[in-house]
Order: sequence, then C-alpha cells, then structure tokens
Amino acid sequence: MAHQIIKNVSIAGITTCVPKNVEENTSLPLFKEGEAEKVILSTGIERRRIVNPGVTSGDLCCKAAEDLIQGLGWNNEEIDCLIFVSQTQDYILPATSCVIQGKLGLPNSCCCFDISYGCSGWVYGLSVISAMISTGIMKKGLLLVGDTTSTFKSAKDKTARPLFGDAGTATALVFNPNAEDIKFALYANGNKFDSIIVPDGGCRKPFSVSSLEETEYEDGVIRTPMHSAMNGMDVFSFGITKGPEVTKDVLEFAGKTVDDVDFFIFHQANKFMNEKIRKKLKIAEEKVPYSMKDFGNVSCATIPLTIDYRFKEVTELQGKEIVATAFGVGLSWGSTSFKLNDIKYLGMSEYE
Repeated sequence: MAHQIIKNVSIAGITTCVPKNVEENTSLPLFKEGEAEKVILSTGIERRRIVNPGVTSGDLCCKAAEDLIQGLGWNNEEIDCLIFVSQTQDYILPATSCVIQGKLGLPNSCCCFDISYGCSGWVYGLSVISAMISTGIMKKGLLLVGDTTSTFKSAKDKTARPLFGDAGTATALVFNPNAEDIKFALYANGNKFDSIIVPDGGCRKPFSVSSLEETEYEDGVIRTPMHSAMNGMDVFSFGITKGPEVTKDVLEFAGKTVDDVDFFIFHQANKFMNEKIRKKLKIAEEKVPYSMKDFGNVSCATIPLTIDYRFKEVTELQGKEIVATAFGVGLSWGSTSFKLNDIKYLGMSEYE
C-alpha cells in the first residue's frame, strides 16, 4: 500500500488567486430553456472564474505565491524548494516552476520542478514537498498548485464548460520539529488513463491540421482532439468508489474515525458526486465544506481553494483535524490526514 508518514512539517499558510472574470452558468448560450437550472441543481455549480486570453496557471500561482510570501513575512532567500503542480503548464519546456522562481526572485539554491497532475495534484504534491522538508535540511518550501482547465474545454461542450473553472494556489510549508504527523494514502490506475484525456498535442499524437477538426458527439457536445474528453460514467463510478475507499484507508492508517475529524475537504468534482461520497462515509453535512458553487471544479486547486474559502466562513480553523481526499485524471486518487496549527489566512486575490 502507498502509505506515507511525514514528520516535522507544518502548513504555514494557503493563498488563492482566481481570475476576475466570472462566467455565470445561467448565461451560457449552450443551454436550451430550463437546462441551465437543471445542471446547476445537479452539479451545485452556479458560476466559475475564467482566465482572459494569455493568462496562465503560472501567472495565477505566481500571484498567489507573492501574496503568501509577503503575508508570512518570508525572506525570498530563505525559500529552499518550489514545486509547481498543474496539467496546464506555461510551456512544453522549460518547467513552469523555473519560470516562477525567476519571477519571484528566489535564490539559485531553490530546488524547482514540475509535477504533471490533475485532480489529485495537491495531495500528491503535498506528499512530495513535505517529504523533502521533513529532514530539516530544507526549512521552507512553496507548493504551487493550479490549472486553467478552461483553456482545453470546448466552449461548445455543454457537458464540460459549465463545470470547470480556473485558479492558482500557493501553500507554504515549514520544518517544525513539534509538528504533528501528516499521513497519506496514494493510489493510481494507469489502465484507465484514457477515461479523462486530451487526445492530441503531446508527443504521442502531435498537433496537426486534424487536431482542429470539430466533431459533434451529441446535441450540444462539440469538441476537437485538442479538447479534454471524459468518459462520464466511468469517472463517476470511479469517484464514488475510490473516494470513500481512500478516505477510510487514510482514517484507518491515521488511527482516526469520522468523529475525530473536524472537516473533510473533498475534490470539488460536482455536488451530486460529492454528496454520494459524503453519505457513503456517513459524514455530517456541516463537516463537508464546498466551494464549487462559486468556482466550479478547478482541478488540482480545489482542495487548497476550498480550505482558503472556508476561512472566510469559519474564522476558527486553528487546531482542526482535516482529511483531504482527491480523485481524477490518471486515474489517480489519494487522501491525507493533517492538523491545521498556526496557519495564517491571507485572503483570496483576483487576477485581471
């Protein structure tokens, strides 16, 4: 089993940067009369933040990082590592983490690399960067997690466009010998890699003229091979099965029960799926916060965004037991159990 225990690491702060542009699902031209309301009722998503042309996930994460560094009063020279997790990197090469390192003015001694991951990216990224810091050789690190998934969703696909938004987040981690353990359970199933996929544009199927050819799959669902395609039934079945399983797994590994946990932060897939997961686990409604109503599914950024968003509504999260569970593209899934001690709330910013 892919279990992990991390000692000596604390989360010092989380910030989020979202595009200023708001797209209301009720205003989408894709829907016939009454359709938008039905989609909102089932998904719980009323609106999403969408980047303007030319704005990248690197831009959003860089702004979130700037806010976090300033808010924590960190000296840039003290930051030892930076990990950028995204499916929408700024370039094929170089790594976006290196681009952001330069923009932030971090030292050359700052270790930088990218992780190409989607929905479970924050959980996976947290496991990697916390392991790097746990030895005490590195003292401070930044985990930047964000996606601009709207850039590869077809504007003519009513099954995808109303669900996905854009966001960038920054999570600060510090070496702390007094920190409580962070526990992880991590899994993947590459046999289902094509359940969520952008078929063209990579080295397997390089971009060509045919990559721009539109295909109508059903009424209101038109996309090209450069757009993300999802097997909805497979992914739904995967989510409502593996989401509860891995949550139970990490609870057992951490020696906790549902009653011991203050908040369960689930990947914000959609309200219907997430409520299925909550009810399977017999978790009280008040323990499962949502952010999807105002931001939609922001891929790898959903968990830190939701934690950040909750600080506006729950002023006292200090010392709370958290379990965060994510599942999606890969297929991959994971869960982590940790405590929020001495974490600083710095507010959410907007990007033009």
